Amino acid sequence: MRLRLTPRETSFYDMFATAADNLVTASKLLTELLGAEVSGRPEIAERMRAAEHAGDDATHAILRQLNLSFITPFDREDIYTLASQIDDVMDYMDEAVDLVVLYQLDELPAQIADQIEVLVRAAELTSEAMPRLRTMKDLTEYWIEINRLENQADQIHRKLLAHLFSGKYDALTVLKLKGIVDALEEAADGFEHVANTIETITVKES
Repeated sequence: MRLRLTPRETSFYDMFATAADNLVTASKLLTELLGAEVSGRPEIAERMRAAEHAGDDATHAILRQLNLSFITPFDREDIYTLASQIDDVMDYMDEAVDLVVLYQLDELPAQIADQIEVLVRAAELTSEAMPRLRTMKDLTEYWIEINRLENQADQIHRKLLAHLFSGKYDALTVLKLKGIVDALEEAADGFEHVANTIETITVKES
């Protein structure tokens, strides 16, 4: 058994768990947005903005600790990548909510609910998986399911685009709605990037 002379900094695990929990909060705000009156959307956007700021704080805390730590629990580059990818997911969800408010759309396509349902599930899975980074065990089903969800999100996105370009909407509304559904699709892609990075970390550490 190899003797470790310098203990590894383990606070990263807690910080990643906090950042992932914040994604669950954001995904639930997306769900709340769907059922809200137009007049209630700005308040939800404010709470999403607060969640996005909390996400930024979590990312900065991880990067700050990375700069202070001599020995890390896994590769420094992977820590940086994972923190950045979690932050990206949060940014895309915040962008989607912000665009809904800024564009002042009276009604959203019903299929957007399918996109958000995928994001809620992906956020929950990511939050549940993050504490298991400590042991690097029981993570295979997590990244397999996230990849399946991302494939599902791709299909939903393509159907949404077909709906937007069906002639039901005027050109300006199409552009506005496309910005929103594209941001939600980017969030789904982001969850897959997080899962792929966790898979990479697990393989390296096994």
